[in-house]
Amino acid sequence: MQWGKGRRSDNVEDAGSDGGGMGGGGPRIGGRGLSLGGVAIVVVVGLLMGQDPMQILGNLLGQMGATQAPATRPTQGHTANPNDPQVDFVRAILGDTEDTWGQIFAHSNMQYEQPKLILFNGGVNSACGFASSAVGPFYCPGDHRVYLDLDFFREMEQRFHASGDFARAYVIAHEVGHHVQNLLGISAKIQAARQRGARMEGADGLSVRQELQADCFAGVWANHAQQRLNWLEPGDMESALNAANAIGDDRLQSQSRGSVVPDSFTHGTSAQRMRWFKLGFDGGSPGKCDTFKAQAL
Repeated sequence: MQWGKGRRSDNVEDAGSDGGGMGGGGPRIGGRGLSLGGVAIVVVVGLLMGQDPMQILGNLLGQMGATQAPATRPTQGHTANPNDPQVDFVRAILGDTEDTWGQIFAHSNMQYEQPKLILFNGGVNSACGFASSAVGPFYCPGDHRVYLDLDFFREMEQRFHASGDFARAYVIAHEVGHHVQNLLGISAKIQAARQRGARMEGADGLSVRQELQADCFAGVWANHAQQRLNWLEPGDMESALNAANAIGDDRLQSQSRGSVVPDSFTHGTSAQRMRWFKLGFDGGSPGKCDTFKAQAL
């Protein structure tokens, strides 16, 4: 992937180690910041529950951000080091998501609000509370920010065997997809349905439909970016699809517990995640991404 062609965003900030401290009032394990042992416990518990441990805390924090006042003050980041190749990559991808969604929103006579992307290491304070790196990349609707620990990219390669620049770009674009959902009012409707008692988890639950739509939105971005920059190279699409395949609920559950429990799905199967990303890429239109009306996911 020739990501160097991308326009660099000015909205990438660095929160540093532990996101400026762990003294906030957000969700904790045992009332303290997570140690390495605590992170391990979160991972084990998540696997036993049949859920993706990299997202289990993120789901909780996202729900809180949509319904509660900030429990902690969001970390005030500083300008990320532009000389760091990983930071430069993130700036290039985020910058192109800004260009893509800015154009798409403008075509509908809407203004696209560019999100901040906060880089952190270890843990970070957000409007959704304190989150450790065990959460994985996440979007907080309470402050309209994407949070990313760059070590997750190394974990993608080592744990999920998902490597490649386009695979990493897919991760960023997926989280930006949640921001788009927030701006369009989709997230608020889902939260309202949750409060009415609608089923969130499960193969046909709203959580799965929300995540698959974010995958589709990531595909829409990839389509527009390719048309504009022609930056994809042979094997890039395969690397992104491999990343989507690696983090499907069914595959994660099968690897962790040897069985699959569809009733506990939160993100969709590997096949579904690949399918909706590719639908977005092939169609290039957000209108192709209505997972909430789709009878077959």
